[in-house]
Formats: sequence, C-alpha cells, structure tokens
Amino acid sequence: MAQQAYAEATGEIATGIFSTPTEAPAPAEVVEERMPFTVRIVGNEEQLSKAVRIRHAAYARHVPTVAAQLTAPESLDHDPGTVVLLAESKLDGSALGTMRIQTNRYRPLALEQSVELPDWLQGKSLAEATRLGVGEGRIGRVVKTALFKAYYQYCLFAGVEWMVVTGRAPLDRQYERLLFKDVFPAQGFIPMKHVGNIPHRVLALNVESVEPSWRETKHPLFDFFFRTYHPDIDLAGGNFALFGGLMRLGELSRTALLRITKYRDAVRNPSCPPFAKGGTR
Repeated sequence: MAQQAYAEATGEIATGIFSTPTEAPAPAEVVEERMPFTVRIVGNEEQLSKAVRIRHAAYARHVPTVAAQLTAPESLDHDPGTVVLLAESKLDGSALGTMRIQTNRYRPLALEQSVELPDWLQGKSLAEATRLGVGEGRIGRVVKTALFKAYYQYCLFAGVEWMVVTGRAPLDRQYERLLFKDVFPAQGFIPMKHVGNIPHRVLALNVESVEPSWRETKHPLFDFFFRTYHPDIDLAGGNFALFGGLMRLGELSRTALLRITKYRDAVRNPSCPPFAKGGTR
C-alpha cells in the first residue's frame, strides 16, 4: 500500500499502463487521436505556478515530508537546459499533470548529486525526468503515459542520447518493461538527495533504440508512440521546425532537425517509420 501510494504521489508509471509485451503492434495506418487535455512546455510564470501546484498536490497526498519542499518553483525549474511540461484540461484549464526534463547541457543532472555516472554515460547527452506528478484516477494514468511520450519526443528532437530516470521498488520494474537498463546493477537502490533520500535505482534508455527495440519486442505502447499522432502533445506550438523547447538548449543541430522531419513524416505517413532501416537518423 505504501509503495502504491508513493507511486501515485510521485507520478511513477502505474502498473498496468506499461505492461509486459504480449501482442505485435498492429500494422494499421497512423491515426490521429485527440485527448481531453493538452501537454505543452511551460512558457510563463502562471503556467509554472500551475505545474508547481499539481506537483505539490501529488506529493502531498502520500509523501508530505517531500511535498513540504515543493510549495514553490525550484531553482532548477528556471535553469537553461531544463523545461517543465504541463498537462491541462481542455474543459476548464485545470492542471492534470507535470514533469520536469533536465538535460546535462549546462550542469550535471540532479541525480548526480548522489552518484557518479559510469564511463558509458560520461560525455553523452542526457536528460533526466523528475518531479513527475499527476492527478488521481484513470485520467491521471493516461496523463502519465502522454507525459512520457512527450519526454521521449523532447529527447528525440533535442538530440539527447540517453533518457535517465530513478525508480523505487517495485516501480523500478516498470521502467525495465520500458526497456530501461540498470546503470548500477551491482549497487541496487541508492538514496537520492533530490527525492528525499529515498532509495532508488538509476536506469537509462538509449533514445534511438526505442523505436526499433519496441518494434522488435512488440511493446504494447508501440502504437501509442509511433502509430498515433497526438496533436494535443504540442511541444513546438504546432511548428516542428521551430521546436520551442530547444531554444532553451541552444541551436538545433542538423541531426535534431532531421529527426524532427522524420518523426513528423512518420506520424503522417504509415509507410515511413521514424527510423526506417537505411534512413537518416
């Protein structure tokens, strides 16, 4: 019960959302799917305040000692190389969920307060998902999945090589189902300063491996990520070429721009997968 409460409070991926792969992704055409909420990058203090409120409320339900530190925006929320995602209801504009994405372009990741990353992650472009919190109920689980898709898209477009997360037992297993790998397999759970010194595993997933590995393993979220166009997940204000969040990371690299173009084409053309064999990455 306590572990489930922690999952809800911190917005960890809910059991059942990311289940073990069982069926192959349907070879159907890419479809457009509207959701009852939007996911965007926070662009002003009013939006950030909404993100902070849902963040605090999520933690306060079950982890009040951690929530006490989250009543106001954190300094990292404003840092270069960091963006905050906000999911808002279309019905009334209320905040439904949030996630912070921190890259290591300008400073070490928050988790590096507690660990030194191994050689295979040193010198790589990394992005850590933190402060993930959503509302309660079924809509909260859907919002979590959409936020995670936005996290993946952001990393893809920004040219990030590795997505990095921390997960507490038994929620770490859910990241394994997403094909994250253990960064410190011999150390297990390590107290993390940026999450109240609660022991977590550190896990990482190579961004370019997601599409081919999920296709090969018949991951149940493959269609949601790669065969469904969600215009309500809008990280660029409707303009892929200008991808607003990247302005906080620096200029678009040629590789990132090509990724944007390929992903845009993929969600509009079912015969053009994002990372087709032989295609440009």
